[in-house]
Amino acid sequence: MKLKITTIGNSAGVILPKELLARLRLEKGDELLALETPDGIRLTVYDPALAEQMEVAEKIMREDRLVLHKLAQ
Repeated sequence: MKLKITTIGNSAGVILPKELLARLRLEKGDELLALETPDGIRLTVYDPALAEQMEVAEKIMREDRLVLHKLAQ
């Protein structure tokens, strides 16, 4: 489904059609989490526990970048 970025006040946003909201089981006011994957960006329903785990993982990856790089070789 092709989406268009539009101006919303002083920001930019994407309008999700009703059909897509229904398929995703989302409503106005729900929060989404954007995850960067090898295939692009994945939008998923915001889960505070998952968001906290992702923050911890990102911190570890930043702090131990060299060690993780060596392990990957």
